[in-house]
Amino acid sequence: MAPIDPHSFTDSTHPLTTHVSLTLYFQFPSSTIHATALLALQTPHTGPLSLDTRALTIHKILDPATQTPLSFTLSPSEHPIKGRLLTVYLNNNSSVLILYSTSPSSSALQWLTPPQTFKKIHPFVYTQCQSVHARSVFPCQDTPAARICYSAKLNLPRELSAVMSARHCDRHDPVGTDLDGVLTNEESGFDLKSLWCEEGRIVEAFVMEQPIPPYLFAFAVGELGFREVGPRTRVYSEAVDGVLDAAAREFAGTEEMIRQAERLFGEYEWERFDLLVLPPSFPYGGMENPRMVFLTPTVIKGDASGAQIVAHELAHSWTGNLITNKNNEHFWLNEGFTTYAERRIFEVVQGEDIAALNIGIGWRGLNEEVERFKDNMEFTKLKNNQEGVDPDDMYSRVPYEKGFQFLWRIEHQIGRPAFDEFLKKYIATFKFKSIDTDTFLDFLKANVHGIEKGIDLQLWTEGTGIPPDAHEPVSNLYVKITSLANDFKLGRMPREDEVASWKGQEWELYLKNLPRAVEASQVLALDARYRLSESKDYEVKVAFLQLAISSRCRDYYGEVEKTLKDVGRMKYLRPLYSGLVQGPGNEEDKFFAKRVFAEAHECYHPIAQGVVEAIFAKHV
Repeated sequence: MAPIDPHSFTDSTHPLTTHVSLTLYFQFPSSTIHATALLALQTPHTGPLSLDTRALTIHKILDPATQTPLSFTLSPSEHPIKGRLLTVYLNNNSSVLILYSTSPSSSALQWLTPPQTFKKIHPFVYTQCQSVHARSVFPCQDTPAARICYSAKLNLPRELSAVMSARHCDRHDPVGTDLDGVLTNEESGFDLKSLWCEEGRIVEAFVMEQPIPPYLFAFAVGELGFREVGPRTRVYSEAVDGVLDAAAREFAGTEEMIRQAERLFGEYEWERFDLLVLPPSFPYGGMENPRMVFLTPTVIKGDASGAQIVAHELAHSWTGNLITNKNNEHFWLNEGFTTYAERRIFEVVQGEDIAALNIGIGWRGLNEEVERFKDNMEFTKLKNNQEGVDPDDMYSRVPYEKGFQFLWRIEHQIGRPAFDEFLKKYIATFKFKSIDTDTFLDFLKANVHGIEKGIDLQLWTEGTGIPPDAHEPVSNLYVKITSLANDFKLGRMPREDEVASWKGQEWELYLKNLPRAVEASQVLALDARYRLSESKDYEVKVAFLQLAISSRCRDYYGEVEKTLKDVGRMKYLRPLYSGLVQGPGNEEDKFFAKRVFAEAHECYHPIAQGVVEAIFAKHV
């Protein structure tokens, strides 16, 4: 076997999949999808074909041309990261039809019961396939190196609707021809054809005609509504007027961001840029699924500052979705470029001072992550070794912020106009391709002559920690805020006139520059004056609660508990749970953390559950 990805069973000697056709029957009472996947290969193949699966039941595999069974094996035990290896034995086959079912333990899927939704009437399900979870939705070569086009027919209860990272084709009553080429499967314990045409069902059809990595496969099913916010953008969420209206106001400037991004990076290639605000359990701030970005409701802040997350996911339309890291060891190619692009967009739309604040917040975050990984500095490299490492466990701001700093360093070296030209050429050269760090560096050296003499490229990409030529931003507002944070260390709280114009980002930067622990009385005094624990901006609230935890100011543990039960975004779960359980002794806080998790974990996405469990395994 010749692997191409430390997180996949994909074999480099086998042809890659180019297209997947899916039929998906959603069975909400059992939290299961009964499905077929038709995989088309680059070339006909004879011999074994290795596919990734996790928590799938494989009923039958057929040659779609003849409808005859194909032999297959499924590894008897599950690899903790890769899942189970599905090996299909081919004889000059160019396609494979797999009949299978998902399980309630699918790591990509979160099934929400009606009480867990906003309206509490209908169930809801959604995917989160990054980094290695598409394999728990359909058998595939689950590596960014294997880009696929796909089509999908989703069979749902009639009262629900669906969105996907794909173009919507139609919504129709189920008919037998939806399953052309799929045999009735008596052996599987279910008959997909009879299920398909049941009363009270509807079919939504989608197609993605541009090749994407499997982690960008996405759908959500529930009682959905939408608002139009631009010629290329709708905002979707559960059909709750308050959520939809607030989201439409927050993201009203999306079209202007798209236009600015096109000026910087070239034509937007994906036609639509729609947004879906998911329930609070969504584990990330945003997910850049093409045509349908997924967002946490915590980005709806009421002052349009949540558009920064949208700018990041928009930037992925070029860096990440068009050009993709070959595997997760080169994740900075997705996130470092996108963080740089996001800040360029935000600089035009919001101004240089706000962009500098964002860079400053990122700088603090990078320093915190380097401290977090002080016992495993491999994870502070841009190009790193992830053999035997779960990418969800090592997820951090390093590829974002160190990657940004590297590109910012190149921009400073050659000047912005030259770097802008380089970026456009880079995107045009590698669009719809998956590449690694060496490919980028070769392209950089070929197009920016002598760059390796001015910048130590190897130190930046393969060295640990923060290179000496990385630096903080420079702006009057940034210096003022960090100076006030330094004053707090001397016992001086900012005056109300000094913070009167501050919004969320200013407070977040201020809080992140305070000492990690202060006297409990200082925490109480700061909150008494500025009510930070009550902030509607979760970035501010969680930064303040981190300070309260590290200062053992237990007056705020009620608010910590409420926050951990209200939201499932890992950006907040990780520091709050970690702060409670880190360090020797501290048994009272550890008991508190374990109790809260026991009560809240069913509302978290499976990925988030795993991250918190890993924190407990290390510290409790």
